[in-house]
Amino acid sequence: MAKPEWEFTDYRKFEATPFSSVKGLSERIIAKDPVMNVATRILQFEPGTDTSPNGIQIHDFWEELYIIEGSIIDLELNEEFSQGMVACRPPGMKHGPWKSPNGCKIFEVRYYSK
Repeated sequence: MAKPEWEFTDYRKFEATPFSSVKGLSERIIAKDPVMNVATRILQFEPGTDTSPNGIQIHDFWEELYIIEGSIIDLELNEEFSQGMVACRPPGMKHGPWKSPNGCKIFEVRYYSK
């Protein structure tokens, strides 16, 4: 089994690791497959976070997301996404960059599909 087995656990048990490229953005990895380089994580945008330094994102895996609280603004689409909204992004889909004036917490699952 590449990912660990967890029964319900407080997400705060997992260390918040800040991104060096974006001030105010961090992740809590719940499970990761280092061979496939996919993960389940919680992304945390502190109020005022701007991911513009990372530019538009495109990757070769699927992403499914649920906004737990707060909101983010997609700067390319000029659209705000908020608590309770979901996304399903196939490989190759362009998305971002984002700003989060008031902060945001997102549950994300990344995987490959045959």
